[in-house]
Amino acid sequence: MTSRRKPIDALDSLVSKAGADRGFRERLLRAPREAIEAEFGVRLAGDHAIEVHEDSHHTTHVVLPPPPRLSAAERDAARAGAASLEFLRKTLHDPAPPMRPPAPRRARARPGMTSEAVAAAARASIRRGLGFLESAIGEDGAWHCIRFNVANPDIPRHFERPPFVSAYCALALERSAEPRARAIGAATRAYLAHTIEHPGLWRYYRHLPQDLDSTTLCSLLIGAHPWILLGRNVPPILANRDEEGRFLTWVLAADQPDVVAPFRIEADPVVNANVIAYLGDHRETRDAQRWLEALIAGGKVEGASKWYPDRVATYYAASRAMVRARPALDRLRPNLADRILEVADDDGAFGNVLQAAQAVSALDNVGRLDRIDAKRQVEEFLGAQHEDGSWPELLAFGDQTLKWGAIGQIGHGSEAVTSAFCIEALERLVEALRA
Repeated sequence: MTSRRKPIDALDSLVSKAGADRGFRERLLRAPREAIEAEFGVRLAGDHAIEVHEDSHHTTHVVLPPPPRLSAAERDAARAGAASLEFLRKTLHDPAPPMRPPAPRRARARPGMTSEAVAAAARASIRRGLGFLESAIGEDGAWHCIRFNVANPDIPRHFERPPFVSAYCALALERSAEPRARAIGAATRAYLAHTIEHPGLWRYYRHLPQDLDSTTLCSLLIGAHPWILLGRNVPPILANRDEEGRFLTWVLAADQPDVVAPFRIEADPVVNANVIAYLGDHRETRDAQRWLEALIAGGKVEGASKWYPDRVATYYAASRAMVRARPALDRLRPNLADRILEVADDDGAFGNVLQAAQAVSALDNVGRLDRIDAKRQVEEFLGAQHEDGSWPELLAFGDQTLKWGAIGQIGHGSEAVTSAFCIEALERLVEALRA
């Protein structure tokens, strides 16, 4: 169940209402879960206990945060690992296989097929894709991606399972009502709840600081977790802004290893869009909204993102924020559709299949999917799908600027990542064809 739009200071809102409404105060003390669920219109995660305590003139409660997930020894290892990469290697898994060649072009929809027949072919493609994802996702609900060298395919590739990837992909599957998609989403939410760090933050690698990209996407997916619902992570997010009100990527605590100094100060448009999507249209996000609007409206997106490889990824994130945080970014709606369509070539193609998938979903988010040929887009996705239901591994994200000495530029992606976004796009195209 999704929650109603809640205030950015949800916990303060509860305390304030309890001070003004004696009946609500009594309900909150007697049955906190039920009272909070009724107040915000959400069903909270069932495996997380909630207790409400009332101070009196003679009793004061002191609440201690939970101990860190990483032990003191592990935190020390992270500091050393930043230089030696030993701690990083504990985050990586068995070397990943070489990239598979592109799939032989599959049969496309036949000329003259009705919209309903093309939609049925797309539905079958979605189900094959979900079957592949079931086999690719871990038993604990964690998605994997592959860490690779962008310039040198001979450098070993490694599987990794950061929470960010799980959230990034599972959010794309939320559009699907297929039972398999719902089951994958439930497993992913359980995995993210297991990896959350107080007061509601996540990190990509164990040796890196917490970051707002991971935190906001994970928070969007498990919004019913009490720490997220009550906005426990809002203060550290709001504290992580620059002088212009833009949100910075890394949440660098005083005792964190300084492994991000070379690229600590950056405001990434995709990261800011994800923060807006999570926090909503509030005074505290207005500066970031204005910056993002100016960047997109002014045609200055190319090369603006440090972490995402192309303009489409930024447009996709901005359109998602537009939907999730209405009326945030609404002024961009007509302009954003034009910007997305500018990416297409003379034949209407949006580059590789991952770019095409995100472009389709972004156009649907701004209500302009009618400006492309839905049948043709379905044909492109069907033609690129492997026999096992997957779509090709492509660069999805990674540091676009920093060179890591002898090992070069690091990229991340996998067949599972591409497949999640292709499934999302196909779900939207099916709706358009059957409208």
